[in-house]
Amino acid sequence: MRTGGKQYRVEEGALVTVDRLAGEPGSSVTLGDVLLLADGDRLGRKGTVTAEIVGHEKGDKVKVLKYKNKVRYRKLSGQRQLGTKLRITKIEAEA
Repeated sequence: MRTGGKQYRVEEGALVTVDRLAGEPGSSVTLGDVLLLADGDRLGRKGTVTAEIVGHEKGDKVKVLKYKNKVRYRKLSGQRQLGTKLRITKIEAEA
């Protein structure tokens, strides 16, 4: 599946951390952008993934340093990416 510009391989019951999604913990979200759906020997591209929002979290801090040689220029900044933890409840294939 794809969400937030990234691709994830998921299975039912798996926990996945994706970019921040709107919704409260405990609510359900449906993701329709399925890239490949494999069920035994069958392959497909149409389907939906239903997941439950477990919680919201912040990722690890990433530090970015800008530096220019010989001009005494140094700038340090950091960021923590926001994420949502999902539990995959159901994967459905469309006919």
